[in-house]
This record gives sequence, C-alpha cells and structure tokens, in this order.
Amino acid sequence: MRLHFCVVGRLRAGPEKQLIDDYLQRFDRTGRALGLGPCKIIEVEDKKNAGMGAEADLLRKSISKGSVICILDERGKLLSSPDFSDKLANWRDSGRQDVAFVIGGADGIDPSLRAEADFAISLGKMVWPHMLVRVLLAEQVYRAATILAGSPYHRV
Repeated sequence: MRLHFCVVGRLRAGPEKQLIDDYLQRFDRTGRALGLGPCKIIEVEDKKNAGMGAEADLLRKSISKGSVICILDERGKLLSSPDFSDKLANWRDSGRQDVAFVIGGADGIDPSLRAEADFAISLGKMVWPHMLVRVLLAEQVYRAATILAGSPYHRV
C-alpha cells in the first residue's frame, strides 16, 4: 500500500527536511516486507490570499483516485502509535492501494475537503505548524511499520 503526504507548501532544505527524509527512508526499508510503501510527498502551492478553498482544490488534484483520504486535523481522532499501526494494517489488509495523508496550510483544511475525508487524525490538542506535522507524521509511519514488524523501536 503506497502512502502519499499531500501537503500545502514547499519545504526547503533544513533540519525538518532532513528528519522527514530520514524517517521516510527508514519507513520504505521497513515497510517493503510488510506491503507498505513507498511513501511519497506531493507538495502543492501555498496560495497566498487565495484561501483554503483554492488550497483544497490543489490538494484534491494531488490525491490518487481511490485513495483512503486521511486528514491531519485538530478535530480528528487521537490515536496511540499501536492504534495508528493497526489502522494502516487494516487499510492494507482490506485491499486499499493508496492512502493520502492530507496536511493543510497555515489556516488548516477547507471544510469541504474535511467532509470528503475517510478518516481524521489529531496529533493532540495543541496546534502544530504544518511543516512540523510532516516530521511528526513521517516518524509515526516509520514507527507504525516497526510495530507491525515486531521491531524494538517502539517501547511501551
């Protein structure tokens, strides 16, 4: 099952990008044997002054047809890491080919796109900068793969 991070804005070189690249490289190696991966980042233009609706239109175009649409949103469900790994495994085991994790811009995700989502995940009650959300999500998909593989990376 392929994973896609469909995100608003371009991430320049720097520590966040290095962390994301590292976690996604680890995920691709670990997930391959589990039927997970690869993970690809699809960046859409940050539409200054165009509003969330314009960003939502670009995000929709970046989502592969038939994908599970999972948004990252403060109103979403709080999951433990093992619960998140179970969610990925369930999508994979039900025959889903693609999962699109959607991360909105600075103003969040347009309500119309939120309504189209199959699932919404919250990373906690705090609001995170959308660039850091990418790092957190990259680490969690890697962690999920290690949990499914029985690796000691995740300690309870």
